[in-house]
This record gives sequence, C-alpha cells and structure tokens, in this order.
Amino acid sequence: MRILIVNPNTTASMTATVADSAARVANSATQIHAVTSSMGPVSIEGYYDEVFAVPGLLVELAKGEKAGADAAIIACFDDTGLDAARALAHIPVIGICEAAVSATAFIAQRFTIVTTMERSRLPLEHLVHRYGMSGRCKVRAADIPVLSLEDPTSNARERLRLEIALALKEDKAEAIVLGCAGMADLTAELRAEFGVPVVDGVAAAVKQAEMLVALGLSTAKNGGYATPVNKPYVGLLEGFAPGRLAAR
Repeated sequence: MRILIVNPNTTASMTATVADSAARVANSATQIHAVTSSMGPVSIEGYYDEVFAVPGLLVELAKGEKAGADAAIIACFDDTGLDAARALAHIPVIGICEAAVSATAFIAQRFTIVTTMERSRLPLEHLVHRYGMSGRCKVRAADIPVLSLEDPTSNARERLRLEIALALKEDKAEAIVLGCAGMADLTAELRAEFGVPVVDGVAAAVKQAEMLVALGLSTAKNGGYATPVNKPYVGLLEGFAPGRLAAR
C-alpha cells in the first residue's frame, strides 16, 4: 500500500516532521511518500494563506495519484482544499483535522484542539461544527506562529504546554488534539507529561487511510465529489483546468 502525504505549505522541514510521524505508525507493508508543495505560502495561518495553498496541493495530488498512490493525506490541520482534492482524485483523500476529531471521539466525551494562531481558531471551529463535534470539542489557540515550533530559541512549545494545561483545567478536556501538523513530533512527550490521550492528526490519518484501502473503498463520484467538468480555465489558472491538471 502506498500513501501519499502532501504538505500544502512550502516548508520542507515540516514535511520531514510529518513523514516521521506517519512512518512511526504505518504498517510495515505501507509505503509513505511525503511531498512538499512547490508553490504557495511557507505556512498556512488563516483563510488567505489557505486559498493560495490549494493549487500546489492539487498539483501534487494529481502527480501522486498518477504515480500509483492508493490514498492521500492533506497534512494541514485546516483540511486545506479537502473538498476540491476529493473531487479531483479517485483515491481516498483524508484531512488530518477530520481524522483527529473522529479518532478522538472514540476515546473521550470532551476534548480540546490546541492550535497555533488565534486567526486559525475560528476556521477550526467551523470544521468541528462540520464534523458534528461542536458539542464535544473546543478549540484553543496558543497564539504562536506555525514556524516558531521549529525554532528552538522561541517559547512556542512552552506556550503550547500552557494552553494544554488550561484546556485540561478550564474545558475539563479528557483528551487533547494537536491542531497543527508541525506539532506531530511532540505527541509522545505531551502524553507522558499530561497523562491524557494526545492525538496527532497525521498519525490518525495514516491509520484511517490504511483502513479505507484495506476495505476497498474509494471516493464517491456520483454527487458532491463528482469529477470536475472538463472546461477551459483562463489566465494564470489555465494549467489548472480539470483535464489538464489530471493529465500532468
């Protein structure tokens, strides 16, 4: 089984963190192929960044499916471009927010997502509502830039820990979901420190991807995720016309 993981931002070091998290939980027969988008923002923090991360994501998804991927994972907790990706691809495509929230619902009645920037909190609240978990899940922001997680001189990890402690005390959270793919390498450490389940969306998505492939399931194409109508696109987006993108 071959699982494609697309980091829709352009920071290769974050892709490496994601790939390591995926490899730790993947079955021995599963091949993880993690790629970094070739265009777009260096990090995704809010609605504006998200929009401009989608084209590069779709390019990598089309290439990966053509190369034989059995399933794909979008390694951004905003589930960036998830619906467009599912419409483009025939293989299962999983967003790490949806994967994390659905996995955590099996083990906790109340849980909290701790994300990075305050501007990312509201988009995640919208996703939580979409996934039917508003009554069980809260979202907090540690107010740290995404890339600061990779900077050993920043206090990002300390602020993350502080926000987790507040979630456990004030939200009565029974589990914590890490609301950024760049936090994936902290999962085991935080579980040991706080003594509660800490869920990484990348790891959850890998196991869900393996399950869907093993069950022989693929994306439905008779409704909302129907293959896009082949039509011309003009200007800078000419190369993203559905037929041309899939043929790359």
